[in-house]
Amino acid sequence: MKIKEIVKPVVVLVCICLVVTGALAYVNSVTQPIITKAEQDKAAEARKQVLPTADDFTEIKSKLPQGVLDAYKANNGKGYVFTVSEKGYGGEIKLICGINADGSISDISTLTHSETSGIGSRVVDNSNGYSKNYKGKSVKDYEGVDAVSGATISSKAYKKAVGDALAAYDDVKEAK
Repeated sequence: MKIKEIVKPVVVLVCICLVVTGALAYVNSVTQPIITKAEQDKAAEARKQVLPTADDFTEIKSKLPQGVLDAYKANNGKGYVFTVSEKGYGGEIKLICGINADGSISDISTLTHSETSGIGSRVVDNSNGYSKNYKGKSVKDYEGVDAVSGATISSKAYKKAVGDALAAYDDVKEAK
């Protein structure tokens, strides 16, 4: 067997890999700003959904508790919105939680999740209504919300994420 018979296919494969890698890098550089903008728009819409009485939001740049990804204050003083993340049964659960100025939960919406379809998804599915159990609750009484039967791990993760948002509310409220 000649060296040329071994080297030629290797060189061809390396060239193909370089071309494909370059193409993927180019496509990523073109699509990444579009994806980032879409995610920002989705987050802005979710903030309005969970705290509808707010006029506009300003991001809070202070140190936040673990599990809290970002925080926004309503410019008209109606409350705060927190993006929180917690590990559920199937993976990360990412929620957005609106908290009124009085410390009560305005609304909660799931941004992303990897929970098991039909079981854990009953907790995080926005159309299922589990988040409504937290509406109007505060740090004093949110622990009383019951878990979804058969989805205990997902329910505990959801409750922990809500607790993280309430803890962040206490932190930013005191930092005024």
